[in-house]
Amino acid sequence: MKSLKYTSLAQSSDASDGTSTRLQLHTFRFFNSRRLVILAATILFVLLLASFHFASPNGLPSVSRGWPSGPVHQNVTSDVDWSRFAYTQYATNAPYLCNSIMLFEILHRLGSKAERLLMYPSAFRISSPGSEGESKESLLLRKARDEYHVKLSPIEVLQRSSNDQGEATWAESYTKLLAFNQTQYHRVLNLDSDSTVLQTMDELFLLPPVPLALPRAYWLNFDDRVMSSQVLLIQPSKFEFDRNVKAIETAGSGDYDMEIVNNLYRDNAMILPHRPYDMLTGEYRNTGAHKDYMGSEEEPFDPEKALKEAKFLHFSDWPVPKVLNFLKSSLQIIAHVSLAVDPSHPRNTRSEKARLHQGQENKWH
Repeated sequence: MKSLKYTSLAQSSDASDGTSTRLQLHTFRFFNSRRLVILAATILFVLLLASFHFASPNGLPSVSRGWPSGPVHQNVTSDVDWSRFAYTQYATNAPYLCNSIMLFEILHRLGSKAERLLMYPSAFRISSPGSEGESKESLLLRKARDEYHVKLSPIEVLQRSSNDQGEATWAESYTKLLAFNQTQYHRVLNLDSDSTVLQTMDELFLLPPVPLALPRAYWLNFDDRVMSSQVLLIQPSKFEFDRNVKAIETAGSGDYDMEIVNNLYRDNAMILPHRPYDMLTGEYRNTGAHKDYMGSEEEPFDPEKALKEAKFLHFSDWPVPKVLNFLKSSLQIIAHVSLAVDPSHPRNTRSEKARLHQGQENKWH
């Protein structure tokens, strides 16, 4: 009996040891596989973190990588509701209306996804196609609406009555600030019409929310921290619009849209890099250093590379006149010459043509 008893205990002990060994084996395998999962998850997290750190979000230049070496490409997602965003223009007369439509044509040709909005004087009347005596303003507005899918918004031109002695073009530039009142959009991008768009700028609409984002006026004294109003990324709201209206009403005789924007937003605006979002044509006639545009004295100015990089080019090269004024003068010359050579016109005499020709030579010399 003792032998049997001891044998049973031994067998029981062996069975217990076997169960314990199998349990330890399963436990080891469980913890070992768990370690592998944690290790894999850690590696994946580090890789994702690294990709976010080194990526250049929304097509903007990455600070860690310096300026882009070529055209900046947009990394915009396909699920964005682009009806919430719009490129905006304002026009106070027919020549600037023509400028605005040329900008909208470029945006249409580049395939920009955001909507397009044109603010124009309510005095401009849109006639039906083929209407007798249709005005050039009507023709241009219909062209914008029908060909380039521009939404038209009639407005009253903003101009302070106490500023009658100021230059009309600058005095009417307050109208630009009506973009702050376009609350049907989440964000609008207002571009000066005496400019041209070289690449779409859709990625700017996807920047973090802020009432205003704009580039610095790099051509002015850096220490003055002056911001440029040629490109305004605006988050419209009644509050911000009311602030701008009050600023217009109390502005000094030499304060226009650029001064108002600087006074209101100097300390809380988001700064957009002027490379590539705000380049002056005068940069190409500058025979001195280009460090203000380049951002440093070390990086050389390559004109071809800079133009490929730029997205927005503003016609500003004092004392060279604006393209608009040059074209206007050219059209006047053509009109005078056409009138002079019209056989049916009484002024078509040899002496008159000689006087016109001599006058144009003197003008351009």
